Amino acid sequence: MHIEFRHLRTIEAIHEAGGLARAAEQLHITQSALSHQIKGLEDQAGVELFVRRSKPLKLSPAGMRLLKLARQVLPQIKALQDEFTGLRAGSTGRMHIAIECHACFEWLFPVLEQFRKAWGEVDVDIRPGLAFDALPALLKEEVDLVVSSDPEDLPGVEFVELFDYAPVFVAASTHALAQKPYVEAGDFRGETLITYPVERSRLDVFSQLLIPAKVEPAAIRQVELTAVILLLVASNRGVAVLPDWVVREVKYSSDYVTRPLTAQGITRRLYAAVRSDDLDKPFMQHLLDLAGEEARKLQSA
Repeated sequence: MHIEFRHLRTIEAIHEAGGLARAAEQLHITQSALSHQIKGLEDQAGVELFVRRSKPLKLSPAGMRLLKLARQVLPQIKALQDEFTGLRAGSTGRMHIAIECHACFEWLFPVLEQFRKAWGEVDVDIRPGLAFDALPALLKEEVDLVVSSDPEDLPGVEFVELFDYAPVFVAASTHALAQKPYVEAGDFRGETLITYPVERSRLDVFSQLLIPAKVEPAAIRQVELTAVILLLVASNRGVAVLPDWVVREVKYSSDYVTRPLTAQGITRRLYAAVRSDDLDKPFMQHLLDLAGEEARKLQSA
């Protein structure tokens, strides 16, 4: 049998209308064309699909099987058509985000909450980009946006500037280094450094300060949550380096202080890496706009 979508729509329409005339009207075809279509379908099936002498017109057992198929398939086709319509209009799609900045979860969640309300038909997911190679995944279309502080020259990828931040030294207010106007690489010798559980190369304190100076802390303690890092620092269990905006946002207690890294300070920039072809999608532009607004709030706090 060669069953077409119009056949399934015909079976459903006749069953609901109870007769050929009303079904033909619903399908916007003539009754003669509808009768011809039914005969062709029955010739293919080799069985009658309707009980001809019944009023209203009823489906035969074979017709009921075809109706069951129609009610399974047609809603799926309608959903697919709606999805394609949404894609053309830019109202539906996928936004899978990878984050190479561990602390950025706390910045990104308010952005995504606003985005979710505006784009309910867009599938949103977050993957910690520290657990895999996020930029290659972007090129392979496994993710759609990467939050990163390390831009690369990649064909077909745009790095959109989000905001600048300063990694700052954080120590208990009673710590000896808290008395200094700024800290340098050598000050970390003999200290327990509390960090997020990620590779050293992805931590600002190592990539921007300690690795170039060839300085190694006395010990490293890895902690998942920013609030717990600040709790340990306030308890003088170690020192940390965090983005300045993170320390301002969390505001855990007043028992710790921040100091610049080096006399000049260190400034880093956060980017959103996006495939060039996706930049003109309305929901992508809106997400980037929301991210920019949230970034300005962080910088003015």
